[in-house]
Amino acid sequence: MNHLIITRHGQSQWNLENRFTGWEDVDLTDAGEAEARRAGELLKDYHIDAVYSSTLKRARRTVEMALDSAAEAGADLAHLRAGDGWNITLHDDLRERDYGDLVGLNKAETAEKYGDEQVHLWRRGFEVRPPGGESLADVVERVRPYYEAEIAPLIAEGKTVLVSAHGNSLRALLLILGEYTQEEIPGVELPTGRPLVFDFEDGEKQRSYYLGE
Repeated sequence: MNHLIITRHGQSQWNLENRFTGWEDVDLTDAGEAEARRAGELLKDYHIDAVYSSTLKRARRTVEMALDSAAEAGADLAHLRAGDGWNITLHDDLRERDYGDLVGLNKAETAEKYGDEQVHLWRRGFEVRPPGGESLADVVERVRPYYEAEIAPLIAEGKTVLVSAHGNSLRALLLILGEYTQEEIPGVELPTGRPLVFDFEDGEKQRSYYLGE
């Protein structure tokens, strides 16, 4: 049996401040760093063959710290070492949804200005784009070809792959994997810094579960 493991980055500074982040390269909070280290402790018993991450530092640092923590906990990750760091494949297609003109705005204040219903549509509507930004449908269209070209073949070969990304790029991946429908996915909230594991057998997805439950 092999696995696909996906992890939303640890809490970022703008998560803490309740701001739309999108492609802004915001760093982790102290709590986010602790979540990343905890994720690594939970991953220590998995033989990870390949690691992928969004290019944004909150995702990249999360997986770097998780690998550090897993190694400290005794995981055999020597094959993933690259000098003083880790061999991680970074790609823009795994970035968060682009929130366009909303980036940097406080979510509660934006709801007061435009109304809860409109902001909910901008945040969760599958095909609704915020001004100047992407819809979740747009995110699916950029994540799908990357996943199918780069990650799915490794899963089919029996490899275990770790992916560190964002709430919306991982929602897109959940849709691609058939975990949810377009109608269901807007209500799905992925916790920060919590690995979600998909078990595969002979290339077929068997079950999924969060570590640490």
